[in-house]
Amino acid sequence: MTASDGGSPAHGGSEATESSHLPLADGDIHVCLDGPRDAPALLLIHGTASSARSWDPMVPLLTGCHRVIRIDLLGHGRSAKPADRGYAIPEQARRVGAALDRLGVEHAVVAGHSSGGVVATALAEERPDLVTALAFVNTGPGLHALIPSESPTVDASRWPPTDEQLRRFASTGFGRAGYRIPVELLDDVREMTYHTFIETMLATRSYLEQRALPDRLAVLGKPLLVIFGADDRRWRSSSAAEYRVVPGARVELLPGLGHSPLLEDPPRTATALLAFTAPGAVRVR
Repeated sequence: MTASDGGSPAHGGSEATESSHLPLADGDIHVCLDGPRDAPALLLIHGTASSARSWDPMVPLLTGCHRVIRIDLLGHGRSAKPADRGYAIPEQARRVGAALDRLGVEHAVVAGHSSGGVVATALAEERPDLVTALAFVNTGPGLHALIPSESPTVDASRWPPTDEQLRRFASTGFGRAGYRIPVELLDDVREMTYHTFIETMLATRSYLEQRALPDRLAVLGKPLLVIFGADDRRWRSSSAAEYRVVPGARVELLPGLGHSPLLEDPPRTATALLAFTAPGAVRVR
């Protein structure tokens, strides 16, 4: 693990977020660490065209009983964005596992937002010893649950998108019309390359085409929590019920919230997550 590159104050607390870059063979991975070092590990994985900072409002609500770890997936945020490789979901999961190994994490509850839940699933498939439980926030079970997008098509010749295109793209990530979209989220898209944007989108689609998430999870035997904003405009919220085929899965719909409950109502989302993670979390080495 490299030395800390600074980090911002820990969301109103007295301690600072530990922010570092982990050198991996195919590109450095940016990680953020918050909370007590000896607390149970909780890994938070962002969705496509986002970054670790999409979890910012949730972090101070989780550090009371967790060592919160956030990772910028390759191609996103402050992690490397190589143009000479693809971004397949199993490869993203492998990198996440390698990053946790570098951090000395032996076991973790893994939570993913949107396509972050897809990466979390692949991580559990690849490293069942590492993942003790899974929590999804608005992760669609399969492509059949996807709501057709009205966002304009952006090609390489028109990259990066204009502010208007970015806001139209991001607007479906929230349930309420007129929701004030955080500037940081728009920057996350703008700072991607066209290659990383397209490749990560295609990677999620390819993984879901191969096998739906409930079918993958049903054979893993991992505790599962599914949180879903009932007013999601990207995935049909009714599809959350499909996860009930996973033995013991908990499914919780949040009325009045859209695709991004972690931003729209952090306290309500954190309450649901903590009720699931606190009893069975495993400590970091």
